[in-house]
Amino acid sequence: MPEPTDERGVREVKSAARTVDLLELLAARGDRPARLTELADELDVPRSSMYALLQTLVTRGWVRTDVTGSLYGIGIHALLTGTSYLDSDPRVRVVRPYLDEASEALGETIHLGRLDGTDVAYLATRESHEYLRTISRVGRRLPAHVGALGKALLAERPDEALPEGPYEPATPHTLTTREALAADLARTRARGYSVDREEGVLGIVGFGFALRYDTPAQDAISCSVPVARLTPAHEEQIVTVMRDIRAKAETAAPGPAGAPRWR
Repeated sequence: MPEPTDERGVREVKSAARTVDLLELLAARGDRPARLTELADELDVPRSSMYALLQTLVTRGWVRTDVTGSLYGIGIHALLTGTSYLDSDPRVRVVRPYLDEASEALGETIHLGRLDGTDVAYLATRESHEYLRTISRVGRRLPAHVGALGKALLAERPDEALPEGPYEPATPHTLTTREALAADLARTRARGYSVDREEGVLGIVGFGFALRYDTPAQDAISCSVPVARLTPAHEEQIVTVMRDIRAKAETAAPGPAGAPRWR
């Protein structure tokens, strides 16, 4: 079987791909460490090869193991690399002060997210003092069809690009069919922002605004508010403030001259 290639015809390096697959699998498991046999079976890799790879990554700090050497989880170097990504990304640096401004003006939770395949990755969050999460969303992923960030970004793309479905529900309110999601995206385009009414988290409504400094937009900001605190007047205030914040971020976003344009 020929080796996979990318869009430029460059051959994939099998050992590198296997390493990335392993790290992504461990990261996706979160607080559920895995045994050697589980990892080898999941990635269809011989156990001897998986053991050698794990020991190399443990030594380098990318994977950690327990005192018995039988359980494996993601290592601290993954955090250090992820932090470096956030610190070095010019878009994140530019948008962060506007997240602070939105948080101060609204008193609600503000997010910055980026589309990554069919998911949205959270790049920055300013938590509300009224509603604090026990776990930060930064560095985590959420299916794009579930929340305000993802729907704001999906609306920037043609409906033909949507997966066929059905989609995995996060709550009883999640849109799980292609037809329902397409109809919601049409409303998003008409009003200029997305609305997530308890589709990602029960009791939480989100308002998402695509940042159009790229075409199509890759980043979006959102405001999340508990249902119990959302009045028509507050919703109007959220939309007004977030539209203003989007305009400021889009104007400031190009960053320093000569900065690389990442793919």
